[in-house]
Amino acid sequence: MLALGVAAAGIVLPLARRRLRLPMVVSAAAAGAAPLGLAVATRRSAKRDVAVYALQMWAFTVIHELPNDDPERLERRTRLDYPIAFDRALLGRSVNVELQQALGQFGRTTGFDTALTAIHWAWFVQPHASMAWIRWRHPERFDRAATMMLSTFDVGMVFYFLVPTAPPWWAAERGRLPSVRRIMVEVGERVWGDAWQSMYGFLGGNPVAAMPSLHFASSVMAAHLLNEADPVAGALGWAYAATLGFALVYLGEHYTVDLLAGLALTEGVRAADRSVASQFGAASRAVARLESRARA
Repeated sequence: MLALGVAAAGIVLPLARRRLRLPMVVSAAAAGAAPLGLAVATRRSAKRDVAVYALQMWAFTVIHELPNDDPERLERRTRLDYPIAFDRALLGRSVNVELQQALGQFGRTTGFDTALTAIHWAWFVQPHASMAWIRWRHPERFDRAATMMLSTFDVGMVFYFLVPTAPPWWAAERGRLPSVRRIMVEVGERVWGDAWQSMYGFLGGNPVAAMPSLHFASSVMAAHLLNEADPVAGALGWAYAATLGFALVYLGEHYTVDLLAGLALTEGVRAADRSVASQFGAASRAVARLESRARA
């Protein structure tokens, strides 16, 4: 019962953190303990695997949003200029501006804009749907795949705390990168109408969680993991990752340097595969011992 209480507290306390004025560390600790609590309280099964994975992503969502609980402090810490300078030094120009001027139509959204925005929105499902497919079709691969995917998210989140970096649309709103539109919002307002503001408010918990791009990092990790399980699934995963990368830059959501950093993050996690797997194995054995004691 105690372990189930820990899991429940990891959901409830972060939701009520502003009302209760909880310190950041309390909210983070509660959310982070929820997957462990559920793992200890319940027997290993496909449903538990999915639930523990979902709670781990819940913890990521909560913790990555915490800096925005104090928006003024977050804005003071946010870097705007270095990704703009990097893009220009590397490529001689702002790729976001060039793509929008070449392919967009200022003043209105197009079918092209809508299609790329839909690709972007699909990201909220794609990495996790990939893990669900692996759990279903190749359950022997799931532990490693889930560990690699979750490690990608968690390591990326550390950089969001250490180096909060503005995306192109945020810099444009503050006059640092003129002419860049946030096309996703334009499409969202047209497609969803009055419902858009509440939807965007729910999904946009930290506006400067941009470096590295976890959109791109997680889609590349999914492509790698799918390809290891099945070449056809892998080809689909790589096609999605490539299209998403283009969409993120065109839509004004990320700089090219964000994508490069996301790619480096994924490859770094893959390079640490043996170490990560070893640590996960040790953690799994520790959880199994706690589970046995809880049932004794």
